[in-house]
Amino acid sequence: MYSAPVYARSNEAPVLLVGAAHVLDLDAPLRRALGARVLDGIAVELDAERAQALLNPPARGRRPARGVPLIARLWGHLQHRLGAELGGGGAGAEMKVAAAVAGERSVPLFLIDDPIRATLASLLAALPLRERVLLLASAFAGLFLPSGVVGREVDRYAEDPEGFAEEIRRASPTLAKVLIDDRNEHMADRLVSLRARGYGRVAVVVGDAHLPGLAAALRRRGVPVEAIPFRELRAATGPSSSPS
Repeated sequence: MYSAPVYARSNEAPVLLVGAAHVLDLDAPLRRALGARVLDGIAVELDAERAQALLNPPARGRRPARGVPLIARLWGHLQHRLGAELGGGGAGAEMKVAAAVAGERSVPLFLIDDPIRATLASLLAALPLRERVLLLASAFAGLFLPSGVVGREVDRYAEDPEGFAEEIRRASPTLAKVLIDDRNEHMADRLVSLRARGYGRVAVVVGDAHLPGLAAALRRRGVPVEAIPFRELRAATGPSSSPS
């Protein structure tokens, strides 16, 4: 399903973009997608702080880093809860799989995202009051949503990701710009830099909402792209098993 040609020269190969969801179990299809290709490295939608917290979590009893904004704590708690209830292995499970595959194949793991604190600071500074209230309200509401409701929203996204993304842009254009568009441009720049250093055959694991914009940003920079969207990756896991 995920077979690909072998490129004699690293800089001729397209960047492989893999769209994932942060709360669903995509371990097996993600491993197949990454295992089907010759790779110079694997890149993930993480910065150093999040990678440390996810890949080397603090010992039990230690407090997490201070100074994390309330909205980040709320969304982090929500992702952990949904990851457990939807059988996704916890928030960031797909990033752990990508890191594990990089280690197993002895290729470097690249962290290509912006620092989370700077991103959140930019977001909070840019958000108009209406969007700020909407964001906080949705984060609080999400803490009490039944996982079955969220599962159905995941299904709806898989069927029409473009329409779902457009709804988000209409509801909060600032959120879409800061959390998706700006980060796509910065991640594309980092991938171009890696390519210039000889890492052309790179697989990039990102949240699926980043896939169209990141692909477009890379193509504007003259980089060929191949993409495996979430809907295709998820299809390899079989029918939805979202709890009701």
